[in-house]
Amino acid sequence: MKDKHASAQGMTSLNQPVTSRRRPRVNIDPDAVGRYSEMIARFFGTGRYLMIQTVVVVVWIIINVSWVAFRFDPYPFILLNLAFSTQAAYAAPLILLAQNRQEDRDKVSIQEDRLRSTQTKADTEYITRELASVRLSLGDTVTRDYLRRELDDIKDVLARVETQLAAGEADEDQPADQARPTS
Repeated sequence: MKDKHASAQGMTSLNQPVTSRRRPRVNIDPDAVGRYSEMIARFFGTGRYLMIQTVVVVVWIIINVSWVAFRFDPYPFILLNLAFSTQAAYAAPLILLAQNRQEDRDKVSIQEDRLRSTQTKADTEYITRELASVRLSLGDTVTRDYLRRELDDIKDVLARVETQLAAGEADEDQPADQARPTS
């Protein structure tokens, strides 16, 4: 009966899991935060930032040491130290976030380089096999020098045949009793 009473008032019983709870959700784009942190980290690493910080510190100290009416942070400069501590507390994680993003980009770049290297190696091996195949097929192909040698050999054979034919015709022109001695 308690369960019926609890569900009637919009409450759930403790023996059933809660189906949903409303939680406020804040949608923050991680890339936007990363770009912002890289921008800040890059600025912290510039000479311009160091110069601005140096000028601020010098002016801060001069105001708090020399002008009695404007002293808002007396000599131990506790407020200045607090400002530096706050700056360091925010700067360190932003710099680390920027370094992590750079490391992720480097990993992607290295992976792309590996894939490109693997593809280049495969292409090189393919071209090497094709070149070897062309060389083997060229071994069966007639070259100009080979053809010249063969034609010269045929020319020599034809010259000898013509010489023999000319000698044979000369033998026919001779009288039959002088034609050829028989052995």
